[in-house]
Amino acid sequence: MPAVGIVIGNGNKEYPGNLTTYVTITCIVAAMGGLIFGYDIGISGGVTTMESFQKKFFPSVYEKQKNDHESSQYCRFDSVSLTLFTSSLYLAALCSCVVASYVTRKFGRKLSMLVGGVLFCAGALLNGFATAVWMLIVGRLLLGFGIGFTNQSVPLYLSEMAPYKYRGALNIGFQLSISIGILVANVLNFFFSKIRGGWGWRLSLGGAVVPALIITVGSLILPDTPNSMIERGQFEKAKTKLRKIRGVDNVDDEINDLIAASEASKLVEHPWRNLLQRKYRPHLTMAILIPSFQQLTGINVIMFYAPVLFQTIGFGSDAALMSAVVTGLVNVGATVVSIYGVDKWGRRFLFLEGGVQMLISQVAVAAAIGAKFGVDGNPGVLPKWYAIVVVLFICIYVAAFAWSWGPLGWLVPSEIFPLEIRSAAQSLTVSMNMIFTFLIAQVFLMMLCHMKFGLFIFFAFFVVVMSIFIYMFLPETRGVPIEEMNQVWRSHWYWSKFVDADPGHVEMGKIH
Repeated sequence: MPAVGIVIGNGNKEYPGNLTTYVTITCIVAAMGGLIFGYDIGISGGVTTMESFQKKFFPSVYEKQKNDHESSQYCRFDSVSLTLFTSSLYLAALCSCVVASYVTRKFGRKLSMLVGGVLFCAGALLNGFATAVWMLIVGRLLLGFGIGFTNQSVPLYLSEMAPYKYRGALNIGFQLSISIGILVANVLNFFFSKIRGGWGWRLSLGGAVVPALIITVGSLILPDTPNSMIERGQFEKAKTKLRKIRGVDNVDDEINDLIAASEASKLVEHPWRNLLQRKYRPHLTMAILIPSFQQLTGINVIMFYAPVLFQTIGFGSDAALMSAVVTGLVNVGATVVSIYGVDKWGRRFLFLEGGVQMLISQVAVAAAIGAKFGVDGNPGVLPKWYAIVVVLFICIYVAAFAWSWGPLGWLVPSEIFPLEIRSAAQSLTVSMNMIFTFLIAQVFLMMLCHMKFGLFIFFAFFVVVMSIFIYMFLPETRGVPIEEMNQVWRSHWYWSKFVDADPGHVEMGKIH
């Protein structure tokens, strides 16, 4: 009996298919694109605490650290040039998103990954050999262009390759590789900071070549997705590839729906303008708010500046880097929990549980730092047990993020967009993520200097707002094929009035 698409109880269609070894290995290789993003997040914060790096490129910060005993601890790292070093990457990633969207749509996901890997490799080499601040900034810009391309293409690639029942777990491989990249960067910073002669920072920055080469070589050997092949008119190749990916012979139902989606997408001449249509209101809202909220959790404050933050609350330089390694380990472990639970417990449960846990830990950290540092930022002698308590609550916060907003902030947007707006909408998602990452990186040290421990309350407020938003407006997308996702919006209490309002919409693949 041939396999056919089966309409299940909620009106969504099931496609036959297995989790094959081929697709698992393919998704693992593709997910390595997250390594370059994670490595950069981890490496930049650690390098900025290395005295030899500060002395060479940011002498004002070095002098303030060494000689200024009057300044508040909150303000020791407040430097415009140091902030620009960190945040310039995200501005570049934002600028590259529009180009990456076009390349991903017209030439496939693979080429976009390849371009991203090559650009990141060039930026890493320039940073590793830097002799002046301008070389650091240009290198960071190249790294940013690379991240813009890979963050655009990798989540889409994973969502399109994975069988829908396992889409969540395989897509979160991207977040896992980000977490591993952060951890590896923290460990390397710890050991490279001990190199005599003070050139360890060159190895830290130049080491980004390794993850760049992994995704560059990986993009050359990876197959293209059936969706991407169909977009470029390669129907028979797409069908053959889909059979191999799903591990079954009869994929007619799924390939027909993919072709129908592609044909519909070709009628869309202006996907960016199309995003503004009323029927795409839920998609546009999620593409803007989910990545924005992901950054307003405050996670990149912790991950960028974990060593700086720990040094600020009384750890020495080595201890600060070691504490960042601990949070990196927690990040990786909690991401593995998310891989296990996302297709078992659902997206909404993880979002909401993570929100509550982050809120509690952020308030606790604010209270702990506020009680000891006050508003003048001079804690006197900081007991070891006190610093450990702060790190413990930060680890609880990192764990909550790593199994909720971290992976789901990339997964949910990548799985909800119809093919006709997918590249443009994913580009918007990456753009919003980079805008808020840039803004927060740009103002964090200044905010820490002026808001002090209240900074954690600032982010805790947004955690409350985003948790309410998820509870009210995000439907559950677990176990729904991408091409059938529209049914989720049509049955939602609020979004149905936008999606159903489109009289020309025909539910694709529906069996009458």
